[in-house]
Amino acid sequence: MIVQEIMTPNPVTVEVTDSIGDVIDVLNDLDIRHVPVTDNGILVGMVSDRDLRDFSLPMMVSFNNPDKAIERLKRTVGEIMYSDVITVGSESEVSELAEIMIDHKIGAVPVCDQIEGRLIGIVSYVDVLRAAVDEL
Repeated sequence: MIVQEIMTPNPVTVEVTDSIGDVIDVLNDLDIRHVPVTDNGILVGMVSDRDLRDFSLPMMVSFNNPDKAIERLKRTVGEIMYSDVITVGSESEVSELAEIMIDHKIGAVPVCDQIEGRLIGIVSYVDVLRAAVDEL
């Protein structure tokens, strides 16, 4: 089985200049855990709910200063995103993808066109589990 068969094509993305507050809204509204970060359509990073939770924890402690919390939410996602993104091609084997996810302890992997390098999809650990169940 190949990645193209299980990926979510044309995933929702956020721009590197989007505010952290806006990105939190995207994740919550769409009930997703990971979102690719782009700069004018080029993949430059990933951000997860875990990244946002780690960023938000100090903010929660500072609720006695709401202005400080609001200022933190206005910062850009580019400040907290993970920029060393591992990607796969759509023709990669799902078993290879699963090994990458396990080895690097990541929950989602962007799928990029191997020639142009543009983002064409995303695969989460849930997609891999669904594929495994379908094969049983």
